[in-house]
Amino acid sequence: MSSTWGERIKLSIFGGSHTEAIGVNLDGLPAGEAVDWEAVLAQMARRAPGQDPTATRRKEADQPRVLCGLLDGVTTGAPLCAIIENTNQRSKDYENLRVLPRPGHADYTAYVKYGNRHDVRGGGHFSGRLTAPLVFAGALARQMLARRGILVASHVASIGEVRDAPFDPVNVSPQLMERLSGEYFPVIDPAKREEMRAVVEAARMDQDSVGGTVECMVTGLPVGAGNPMFGGAENLIASLAFGIPAMKGIEFGAGFAAAQLRGSQNNDPFYYDQEGKVRTRANRSGGILGGITNGMPLVFRTAFKPTPSISREQDTVDLTTGRNAKLVIHGRHDPCIVPRAAAAVEAAACVAVLELLAESGLL
Repeated sequence: MSSTWGERIKLSIFGGSHTEAIGVNLDGLPAGEAVDWEAVLAQMARRAPGQDPTATRRKEADQPRVLCGLLDGVTTGAPLCAIIENTNQRSKDYENLRVLPRPGHADYTAYVKYGNRHDVRGGGHFSGRLTAPLVFAGALARQMLARRGILVASHVASIGEVRDAPFDPVNVSPQLMERLSGEYFPVIDPAKREEMRAVVEAARMDQDSVGGTVECMVTGLPVGAGNPMFGGAENLIASLAFGIPAMKGIEFGAGFAAAQLRGSQNNDPFYYDQEGKVRTRANRSGGILGGITNGMPLVFRTAFKPTPSISREQDTVDLTTGRNAKLVIHGRHDPCIVPRAAAAVEAAACVAVLELLAESGLL
Protein backbone atom coordinates (compact mmCIF):
# COMPACT_ATOMS: atom_id res chain seq x y z
CA MET A 1 0.00 0.00 0.00
CA SER A 2 1.21 3.50 -0.80
CA SER A 3 1.17 5.15 2.61
CA THR A 4 4.35 7.24 2.45
CA TRP A 5 4.46 10.83 1.16
CA GLY A 6 7.08 13.54 0.71
CA GLU A 7 10.69 14.04 -0.37
CA ARG A 8 12.20 16.23 2.38
CA ILE A 9 9.54 15.79 5.07
CA LYS A 10 8.62 12.13 4.72
CA LEU A 11 5.28 11.15 6.19
CA SER A 12 4.26 7.52 6.69
CA ILE A 13 0.93 6.46 8.19
CA PHE A 14 0.21 2.93 9.39
CA GLY A 15 -2.50 0.84 11.04
CA GLY A 16 -6.22 0.41 10.48
CA SER A 17 -9.53 1.35 12.00
CA HIS A 18 -9.70 -1.76 14.21
CA THR A 19 -6.02 -2.66 14.62
CA GLU A 20 -4.40 -2.40 18.03
CA ALA A 21 -3.11 1.06 17.16
CA ILE A 22 -2.64 3.49 14.31
CA GLY A 23 0.37 5.72 13.91
CA VAL A 24 2.66 7.99 11.98
CA ASN A 25 6.36 8.28 11.27
CA LEU A 26 7.82 11.65 10.31
CA ASP A 27 11.34 11.78 8.89
CA GLY A 28 13.18 14.98 8.01
CA LEU A 29 11.84 17.26 10.73
CA PRO A 30 14.40 19.88 11.77
CA ALA A 31 16.05 19.35 15.15
CA GLY A 32 15.51 21.75 18.03
CA GLU A 33 11.82 22.45 17.43
CA ALA A 34 9.93 22.71 20.72
CA VAL A 35 6.55 20.98 20.80
CA ASP A 36 3.64 22.41 22.79
CA TRP A 37 1.89 19.17 23.76
CA GLU A 38 -1.32 20.86 24.90
CA ALA A 39 -1.61 22.52 21.49
CA VAL A 40 -1.12 19.11 19.84
CA LEU A 41 -3.92 17.58 21.95
CA ALA A 42 -6.19 20.51 21.13
CA GLN A 43 -5.82 19.75 17.41
CA MET A 44 -6.41 16.04 18.02
CA ALA A 45 -9.63 16.88 19.88
CA ARG A 46 -10.93 18.83 16.87
CA ARG A 47 -10.91 15.66 14.78
CA ALA A 48 -11.87 13.16 17.49
CA PRO A 49 -15.22 11.37 17.16
CA GLY A 50 -18.14 11.27 19.56
CA GLN A 51 -18.36 14.96 20.53
CA ASP A 52 -21.13 16.38 18.32
CA PRO A 53 -24.51 15.25 16.89
CA THR A 54 -23.04 15.47 13.39
CA ALA A 55 -20.41 12.83 14.20
CA THR A 56 -20.21 9.11 14.88
CA ARG A 57 -20.94 8.01 18.45
CA ARG A 58 -17.73 5.99 18.51
CA LYS A 59 -15.51 7.56 21.17
CA GLU A 60 -11.73 7.43 21.02
CA ALA A 61 -9.37 9.28 23.34
CA ASP A 62 -6.95 9.93 20.46
CA GLN A 63 -4.03 10.33 22.84
CA PRO A 64 -0.81 10.05 20.79
CA ARG A 65 2.19 8.38 22.38
CA VAL A 66 5.57 9.36 20.95
CA LEU A 67 7.98 6.44 20.67
CA CYS A 68 11.03 8.34 19.44
CA GLY A 69 12.21 11.58 17.86
CA LEU A 70 11.21 13.83 20.75
CA LEU A 71 13.36 14.45 23.84
CA ASP A 72 12.34 16.77 26.65
CA GLY A 73 9.66 18.19 24.38
CA VAL A 74 12.07 19.08 21.57
CA THR A 75 12.59 17.37 18.20
CA THR A 76 15.90 15.52 17.95
CA GLY A 77 16.18 15.45 14.15
CA ALA A 78 15.72 11.67 14.13
CA PRO A 79 12.52 10.14 12.74
CA LEU A 80 9.59 10.97 15.01
CA CYS A 81 7.20 8.06 15.49
CA ALA A 82 3.91 8.16 17.41
CA ILE A 83 1.05 5.72 17.90
CA ILE A 84 -2.60 6.21 18.84
CA GLU A 85 -4.32 3.24 20.43
CA ASN A 86 -7.71 2.07 19.16
CA THR A 87 -9.84 1.43 22.22
CA ASN A 88 -13.48 1.33 21.07
CA GLN A 89 -13.86 -1.13 18.21
CA ARG A 90 -16.92 -3.23 17.35
CA SER A 91 -15.47 -5.51 14.69
CA LYS A 92 -18.51 -7.81 14.61
CA ASP A 93 -20.41 -5.03 12.82
CA TYR A 94 -18.29 -5.74 9.72
CA GLU A 95 -18.29 -9.55 9.53
CA ASN A 96 -20.49 -9.79 6.41
CA LEU A 97 -18.79 -7.02 4.43
CA ARG A 98 -16.03 -9.24 3.07
CA VAL A 99 -18.55 -10.78 0.67
CA LEU A 100 -21.18 -8.01 0.58
CA PRO A 101 -19.24 -4.87 -0.39
CA ARG A 102 -20.69 -1.56 0.78
CA PRO A 103 -21.71 0.85 -2.02
CA GLY A 104 -19.45 3.89 -2.05
CA HIS A 105 -16.69 2.16 -0.06
CA ALA A 106 -13.41 0.54 -1.07
CA ASP A 107 -14.58 -2.96 -0.05
CA TYR A 108 -14.95 -4.28 -3.61
CA THR A 109 -11.85 -2.67 -5.11
CA ALA A 110 -9.75 -3.82 -2.14
CA TYR A 111 -11.24 -7.33 -2.45
CA VAL A 112 -10.03 -7.54 -6.04
CA LYS A 113 -6.68 -5.78 -5.61
CA TYR A 114 -5.56 -7.63 -2.46
CA GLY A 115 -7.11 -11.01 -3.17
CA ASN A 116 -9.54 -10.89 -0.25
CA ARG A 117 -6.66 -10.48 2.23
CA HIS A 118 -7.47 -6.89 3.18
CA ASP A 119 -8.67 -5.82 6.62
CA VAL A 120 -12.38 -5.10 6.20
CA ARG A 121 -13.01 -4.11 9.84
CA GLY A 122 -14.14 -0.50 9.90
CA GLY A 123 -12.63 0.01 6.46
CA GLY A 124 -9.17 -1.09 7.63
CA HIS A 125 -6.43 1.07 6.12
CA PHE A 126 -9.02 2.88 3.98
CA SER A 127 -10.81 4.28 7.03
CA GLY A 128 -11.18 7.92 7.97
CA ARG A 129 -9.71 6.82 11.31
CA LEU A 130 -6.32 7.20 9.60
CA THR A 131 -6.78 10.97 9.57
CA ALA A 132 -5.95 10.95 13.31
CA PRO A 133 -2.21 10.40 12.73
CA LEU A 134 -2.37 12.92 9.88
CA VAL A 135 -3.80 15.51 12.28
CA PHE A 136 -1.02 14.69 14.76
CA ALA A 137 1.61 15.30 12.06
CA GLY A 138 -0.17 18.50 11.07
CA ALA A 139 -0.21 19.71 14.68
CA LEU A 140 3.58 19.42 14.82
CA ALA A 141 4.01 21.11 11.44
CA ARG A 142 1.59 23.88 12.45
CA GLN A 143 3.80 24.91 15.37
CA MET A 144 6.91 24.99 13.19
CA LEU A 145 5.12 27.13 10.61
CA ALA A 146 3.76 29.52 13.25
CA ARG A 147 7.31 30.26 14.42
CA ARG A 148 8.00 31.38 10.88
CA GLY A 149 4.94 33.64 10.73
CA ILE A 150 2.77 31.21 8.75
CA LEU A 151 -0.81 30.57 9.91
CA VAL A 152 -3.23 27.89 8.69
CA ALA A 153 -7.00 27.80 9.24
CA SER A 154 -10.13 26.45 7.61
CA HIS A 155 -13.88 26.62 7.92
CA VAL A 156 -16.84 24.52 6.88
CA ALA A 157 -17.74 26.40 3.71
CA SER A 158 -20.91 24.42 3.07
CA ILE A 159 -22.98 21.45 4.13
CA GLY A 160 -25.64 20.50 1.64
CA GLU A 161 -27.02 23.77 0.31
CA VAL A 162 -26.17 25.84 3.42
CA ARG A 163 -23.12 28.04 2.83
CA ASP A 164 -20.90 29.89 5.26
CA ALA A 165 -19.41 33.30 4.45
CA PRO A 166 -16.18 32.83 2.43
CA PHE A 167 -12.70 33.94 3.42
CA ASP A 168 -11.66 37.38 2.27
CA PRO A 169 -8.98 36.15 -0.16
CA VAL A 170 -6.87 39.32 0.16
CA ASN A 171 -7.09 40.39 3.79
CA VAL A 172 -7.93 38.05 6.65
CA SER A 173 -7.28 38.86 10.29
CA PRO A 174 -4.94 36.71 12.40
CA GLN A 175 -7.67 36.73 15.07
CA LEU A 176 -10.11 35.01 12.73
CA MET A 177 -7.45 32.49 11.70
CA GLU A 178 -6.71 31.73 15.35
CA ARG A 179 -10.38 31.29 16.23
CA LEU A 180 -11.16 28.98 13.34
CA SER A 181 -8.07 26.81 13.84
CA GLY A 182 -9.19 26.10 17.41
CA GLU A 183 -12.82 25.15 16.77
CA TYR A 184 -14.36 21.71 16.24
CA PHE A 185 -17.02 22.96 13.81
CA PRO A 186 -15.34 26.09 12.41
CA VAL A 187 -17.52 28.61 10.59
CA ILE A 188 -16.94 32.28 9.86
CA ASP A 189 -20.61 33.13 10.45
CA PRO A 190 -21.62 31.37 13.71
CA ALA A 191 -25.31 31.49 12.75
CA LYS A 192 -24.62 29.07 9.89
CA ARG A 193 -23.47 26.33 12.27
CA GLU A 194 -26.97 25.55 13.53
CA GLU A 195 -28.40 25.70 10.01
CA MET A 196 -25.80 23.15 8.93
CA ARG A 197 -26.51 20.95 11.95
CA ALA A 198 -30.20 20.95 11.01
CA VAL A 199 -29.32 19.72 7.51
CA VAL A 200 -27.18 16.92 8.98
CA GLU A 201 -29.88 15.91 11.46
CA ALA A 202 -32.50 15.79 8.70
CA ALA A 203 -30.29 13.44 6.71
CA ARG A 204 -29.64 11.27 9.77
CA MET A 205 -33.34 10.96 10.56
CA ASP A 206 -33.88 9.94 6.95
CA GLN A 207 -31.27 7.15 7.38
CA ASP A 208 -29.04 9.08 5.02
CA SER A 209 -25.96 11.33 4.97
CA VAL A 210 -24.82 14.62 3.47
CA GLY A 211 -21.58 16.09 2.13
CA GLY A 212 -20.05 19.53 1.92
CA THR A 213 -16.96 21.63 1.38
CA VAL A 214 -14.05 22.97 3.45
CA GLU A 215 -12.20 26.17 2.57
CA CYS A 216 -8.62 26.46 3.82
CA MET A 217 -6.27 29.45 3.97
CA VAL A 218 -2.53 29.78 4.59
CA THR A 219 -1.15 33.24 5.37
CA GLY A 220 2.42 34.50 5.82
CA LEU A 221 3.96 32.41 3.06
CA PRO A 222 7.07 33.91 1.46
CA VAL A 223 7.28 34.62 -2.24
CA GLY A 224 9.08 31.90 -4.19
CA ALA A 225 8.08 28.59 -2.57
CA GLY A 226 7.27 25.85 -5.04
CA ASN A 227 8.31 24.82 -8.52
CA PRO A 228 6.73 24.75 -11.99
CA MET A 229 5.25 21.69 -13.65
CA PHE A 230 5.04 18.78 -11.19
CA GLY A 231 6.50 20.38 -8.06
CA GLY A 232 4.07 23.25 -7.63
CA ALA A 233 2.40 24.35 -4.43
CA GLU A 234 -0.93 23.09 -5.77
CA ASN A 235 0.59 19.70 -6.60
CA LEU A 236 1.99 19.14 -3.12
CA ILE A 237 -1.14 20.22 -1.27
CA ALA A 238 -3.49 18.29 -3.54
CA SER A 239 -1.43 15.08 -3.42
CA LEU A 240 -1.54 14.99 0.37
CA ALA A 241 -5.10 16.26 0.75
CA PHE A 242 -6.37 13.46 -1.47
CA GLY A 243 -5.16 11.06 1.20
CA ILE A 244 -8.17 12.17 3.26
CA PRO A 245 -10.91 9.59 2.63
CA ALA A 246 -14.10 10.93 0.99
CA MET A 247 -12.39 13.99 -0.48
CA LYS A 248 -13.44 14.15 -4.13
CA GLY A 249 -12.27 17.52 -5.38
CA ILE A 250 -9.97 20.49 -4.81
CA GLU A 251 -9.70 23.96 -6.33
CA PHE A 252 -7.34 26.87 -5.73
CA GLY A 253 -8.30 30.54 -5.79
CA ALA A 254 -11.22 31.13 -8.12
CA GLY A 255 -10.95 27.49 -9.15
CA PHE A 256 -13.59 26.28 -11.59
CA ALA A 257 -15.31 29.67 -11.50
CA ALA A 258 -12.32 31.07 -13.42
CA ALA A 259 -13.50 29.09 -16.45
CA GLN A 260 -16.45 31.48 -16.73
CA LEU A 261 -14.32 34.65 -16.69
CA ARG A 262 -12.29 36.59 -19.21
CA GLY A 263 -8.59 37.17 -18.67
CA SER A 264 -9.21 40.82 -17.79
CA GLN A 265 -11.52 39.64 -15.01
CA ASN A 266 -9.45 36.75 -13.75
CA ASN A 267 -6.02 38.42 -13.65
CA ASP A 268 -4.88 39.80 -10.29
CA PRO A 269 -3.41 43.32 -10.83
CA PHE A 270 -0.09 43.99 -9.08
CA TYR A 271 0.71 47.04 -6.95
CA TYR A 272 3.20 48.17 -4.31
CA ASP A 273 1.79 48.50 -0.80
CA GLN A 274 2.84 51.13 1.78
CA GLU A 275 5.75 48.92 2.85
CA GLY A 276 7.05 48.60 -0.70
CA LYS A 277 5.92 44.96 -1.05
CA VAL A 278 4.41 43.63 -4.25
CA ARG A 279 0.81 42.56 -3.68
CA THR A 280 -2.26 41.88 -5.81
CA ARG A 281 -5.57 43.72 -5.53
CA ALA A 282 -7.53 40.49 -6.00
CA ASN A 283 -6.51 36.91 -5.37
CA ARG A 284 -8.20 34.73 -7.94
CA SER A 285 -4.93 32.82 -8.33
CA GLY A 286 -5.20 31.66 -4.72
CA GLY A 287 -1.73 32.92 -3.89
CA ILE A 288 0.02 30.74 -6.48
CA LEU A 289 1.39 31.60 -9.93
CA GLY A 290 3.19 28.99 -12.01
CA GLY A 291 3.21 26.63 -9.03
CA ILE A 292 5.11 29.25 -6.97
CA THR A 293 3.74 31.23 -4.02
CA ASN A 294 3.36 34.95 -4.72
CA GLY A 295 3.11 36.21 -1.13
CA MET A 296 -0.68 36.53 -1.07
CA PRO A 297 -2.84 34.22 1.09
CA LEU A 298 -2.93 30.69 -0.29
CA VAL A 299 -6.60 29.71 -0.59
CA PHE A 300 -8.12 26.38 -1.62
CA ARG A 301 -11.39 24.49 -1.24
CA THR A 302 -12.02 20.78 -0.89
CA ALA A 303 -15.21 18.84 -1.61
CA PHE A 304 -16.34 15.86 0.47
CA LYS A 305 -18.90 13.31 -0.62
CA PRO A 306 -21.72 12.18 1.68
CA THR A 307 -20.66 9.46 4.10
CA PRO A 308 -21.25 6.19 2.18
CA SER A 309 -22.19 4.27 5.34
CA ILE A 310 -25.92 4.87 5.68
CA SER A 311 -28.48 2.74 7.52
CA ARG A 312 -30.88 2.40 4.59
CA GLU A 313 -31.06 -0.94 2.80
CA GLN A 314 -28.91 -0.78 -0.33
CA ASP A 315 -28.26 -2.89 -3.40
CA THR A 316 -24.97 -4.78 -3.58
CA VAL A 317 -23.60 -8.11 -4.80
CA ASP A 318 -22.63 -11.34 -3.05
CA LEU A 319 -19.05 -12.05 -4.10
CA THR A 320 -19.32 -15.72 -3.09
CA THR A 321 -22.53 -16.62 -4.94
CA GLY A 322 -22.19 -14.23 -7.88
CA ARG A 323 -25.71 -12.92 -7.32
CA ASN A 324 -27.28 -9.57 -6.55
CA ALA A 325 -27.97 -8.98 -2.88
CA LYS A 326 -29.28 -6.51 -0.31
CA LEU A 327 -27.23 -4.92 2.47
CA VAL A 328 -28.03 -3.06 5.67
CA ILE A 329 -24.95 -1.45 7.24
CA HIS A 330 -24.64 -1.62 11.01
CA GLY A 331 -22.20 0.26 13.21
CA ARG A 332 -21.56 3.86 14.22
CA HIS A 333 -21.01 6.31 11.40
CA ASP A 334 -20.92 10.05 10.77
CA PRO A 335 -24.04 11.39 9.03
CA CYS A 336 -21.64 14.12 7.84
CA ILE A 337 -17.86 14.02 8.03
CA VAL A 338 -17.26 17.63 6.96
CA PRO A 339 -16.89 19.26 10.43
CA ARG A 340 -14.26 16.69 11.45
CA ALA A 341 -12.64 16.85 8.00
CA ALA A 342 -11.77 20.52 8.52
CA ALA A 343 -9.03 19.59 11.00
CA ALA A 344 -7.67 17.00 8.56
CA VAL A 345 -7.61 19.49 5.68
CA GLU A 346 -5.67 21.94 7.83
CA ALA A 347 -3.26 19.19 8.85
CA ALA A 348 -2.63 18.24 5.23
CA ALA A 349 -2.00 21.90 4.40
CA CYS A 350 0.42 22.27 7.32
CA VAL A 351 2.50 19.22 6.37
CA ALA A 352 2.44 20.09 2.66
CA VAL A 353 3.55 23.69 3.31
CA LEU A 354 6.35 22.45 5.57
CA GLU A 355 7.49 20.20 2.72
CA LEU A 356 7.12 23.10 0.28
CA LEU A 357 9.41 25.27 2.39
CA ALA A 358 11.93 22.46 2.84
CA GLU A 359 12.07 21.74 -0.90
CA SER A 360 12.53 25.45 -1.64
CA GLY A 361 15.31 25.88 0.91
CA LEU A 362 13.14 28.19 3.05
CA LEU A 363 12.74 26.02 6.14
